[in-house]
Amino acid sequence: MSTTITALFDNRSDAEAAKNRLTLARVHADNVHIHDKSSAGYKEQGYSNHQDRGFWDSIKNAFVPDEDRHTYEEGVRRGGALLTADVDDDCVDEAVKVLESANTVDIDDRSSQWRQSGWDYQGGAAAGGASALGGFGKADAGTDALATTGTATGAQEEVIPIVEEQLVVGKRDVSRGGVRVRSYVSETPVHEQIRLRNERVNVERRAVDQPLSAADADAFRERTVSMTATGEEAVVGKSARVVEEVVVSKTADERVEQIDDTVRKTEVDIDRDTDAGTSGSVFGTRTDR
Repeated sequence: MSTTITALFDNRSDAEAAKNRLTLARVHADNVHIHDKSSAGYKEQGYSNHQDRGFWDSIKNAFVPDEDRHTYEEGVRRGGALLTADVDDDCVDEAVKVLESANTVDIDDRSSQWRQSGWDYQGGAAAGGASALGGFGKADAGTDALATTGTATGAQEEVIPIVEEQLVVGKRDVSRGGVRVRSYVSETPVHEQIRLRNERVNVERRAVDQPLSAADADAFRERTVSMTATGEEAVVGKSARVVEEVVVSKTADERVEQIDDTVRKTEVDIDRDTDAGTSGSVFGTRTDR
């Protein structure tokens, strides 16, 4: 909900300064408006009424009594500036304090001064009174210089909120346990046996005493005999083979869980009094949400 605060200043510069201070007090600049002779709907003669609201037509939810409203108009006609601000309800007190410390005009005091100097206000009689116009209901903001408005004067209402709970079912992840697999390298001593073959070259001289045979006719021929000995030695090599696999995986399944709970809601019984009449709507009534 929002409330419209209305304040009059002697000049536009004071109103602009107040607007800047309101923006520092959490009031959005787009919700603060300044009206003077250059504003649309300004009337040099006469006052606003139900048919012709003047520049009040742009202030949708400002409800000010006729006399105060026409005093504001007279102030603008005399060179002043009117500031209106739509303020959230939780910021109203702060905004009022800001404007109280600004150069706002005391409406009652100023209108009294104008009457003493010859201003003849006939707005109530000429327009048929506040009831004929519909009125701009006023709520006291703690000072006569400011008007905070939200609902029309004379309107009385009590609000019964209709509350209904809704069941909201969601999901969250929880731990169901797990497994950790770590691989590492270990060494194991291995003992093997292998048979190796070695050769040796032996040279021996044997004593022989026998006659030379015909086969030994070339016994005096020169010749060379070569013989090589060989041996075996162990050669160690390693080969790697995959002998087993450890597979880590997880599976998921779904289940339907039944949720049983209760929700509350407000029930309203309406007993209508047929003898009670209903009042008509008032001029300019508006509730911002």
